[in-house]
Amino acid sequence: MRALLLALSLAVGGCVSTNPYYDPAKPHHRPDGFRNLDPQAVAPRPFGDFLRWRRERAARAIEPPRLDLSPVAPDLALLRADGNHFAVTWIGHATALVRIGAVNVLTDPHFSARASPVQWAGPKRHQPPGVALADLPRIDIVLISHNHYDHLDEASVRALAAQPGGPPLFVVPLGIERWLSEVGITNARALDWWEHTEAAGVTIHLTPAQHWSRRTLRDANTTLWGGFVIEGMAGGALRRVYFAGDTGYSEPLFRAIGARFAPIDLALLPIGGYEPRWFMRAQHVDPEEAVRIHRDVGARRSLGVHWGTFQLTDEPLDQAVHDLAVARQRLGLDPDAFVTLRHGQTLRLP
Repeated sequence: MRALLLALSLAVGGCVSTNPYYDPAKPHHRPDGFRNLDPQAVAPRPFGDFLRWRRERAARAIEPPRLDLSPVAPDLALLRADGNHFAVTWIGHATALVRIGAVNVLTDPHFSARASPVQWAGPKRHQPPGVALADLPRIDIVLISHNHYDHLDEASVRALAAQPGGPPLFVVPLGIERWLSEVGITNARALDWWEHTEAAGVTIHLTPAQHWSRRTLRDANTTLWGGFVIEGMAGGALRRVYFAGDTGYSEPLFRAIGARFAPIDLALLPIGGYEPRWFMRAQHVDPEEAVRIHRDVGARRSLGVHWGTFQLTDEPLDQAVHDLAVARQRLGLDPDAFVTLRHGQTLRLP
């Protein structure tokens, strides 16, 4: 019964309140919340589709991973070093530590044992965080792409807000700043798609994504979702990092991002959480679609995230790595242009 109630809390729609951010001139705004730009990309899916997926999943076993997904020892000396660096460390799932110059930016921080409203049920972490909360350097900026439990974890953001020396700045899509305030975090700035803010010497832009939001029975799509472009100086040059958050594939959407920001030095693109395609296509890209995003946004290099940590969908935990290799070959992309890391591993960029 508890498991059923948890599933319902994550999958059933309900009544929503009036959207305090509503702007009728913006096509992604609705009086009761937000929507995707593609009218065919309806999310969340109807509850009947969710039940069909769960029935089909219960009827077959998910294969264990073939790869060793355990974390490597993080380079803590590099993470804590002063000076000018351009690097990214994959902590797990959608959590990555991006260093641009002397600025530390953390994406979708999740350090808890489960991606769930409770810690006694729900999807469990299969690998520990690649860098422990206590081992992080001081974080200047936290980016939250949307409010799903595998991307917005209350215990993690509370811990970051209590870091020594004062809280980081939380940059979030519209509406998430209100939720942060409810848990005592007031150092937040909310953005709409294509808006930007400046902090700690970098500029943060919120970009569109094709996804959805919900944390309770009554708040479907009442907060916005999106990705981010971070612009800052490192090594004497302007660097751009694109974090896509969670998204389905829309060629016009990603070409619009590329038209504004290309060339992008590093893209953090989701490659996991894509099976079965009939259910996940509108909300999660598969590895081949991630390669297409890499090209659409004009990325010089991409890192695959959102895989190997939580068993949220039907593909094995490491299937995304194998499918990414096939997609790179099929689409003629150099393997070094789109890579994956072990949990805790750092990629230093030129």
